[in-house]
Amino acid sequence: ETNYALLQKLEQSLISALPQRIVSALETLEYSISGCQVSRLSHSLKTVALSEQDSVDIELIIALLIHYIDDHLTLEKHSQMAAATIRLYFNSEVICVLQMHGVFQMYCYADKIEQNACERERWREHQWFASCERFRRAWDKALFDPAFDSKTLSHFTPMINEILSRVAFVPHVISRDCSGPQVDRL
Repeated sequence: ETNYALLQKLEQSLISALPQRIVSALETLEYSISGCQVSRLSHSLKTVALSEQDSVDIELIIALLIHYIDDHLTLEKHSQMAAATIRLYFNSEVICVLQMHGVFQMYCYADKIEQNACERERWREHQWFASCERFRRAWDKALFDPAFDSKTLSHFTPMINEILSRVAFVPHVISRDCSGPQVDRL
């Protein structure tokens, strides 16, 4: 057996464990940052609970769930890191929403920390601007409320398994639309 064949076997087991690694990473969000009224995990669960009530697509639900997954590594660029983590399994619109989350989120607070609250306006003509804004306005911004009930992570685990167990790079899932110059500059 060659080294490459052995590596492929090892990689396959790692790839098939991706959904469980994502769940484990989400569990760590319970302790990722202190000082907020709710943990990053609680916020993420509240976000997806509300989006699920709005009958959004399963890909968007899972993307919303993991939108802070890389928070502990790159807090200021958590949205780009989360998008890169799942890019191979999600459609371009969902990846764009996740990737631009940080820019759209700044609309709510950037002026308080001497940054440009209108940075998102640079993307006004982008085909998924409305989707990005909907994420911020309808689900993300509203759910730092400790009183808002949500489901547990185990409720969403079958959805994580469904999406992240599919084969990566499938053309009907991954489109070239997200690789254009506008999105690459984020």
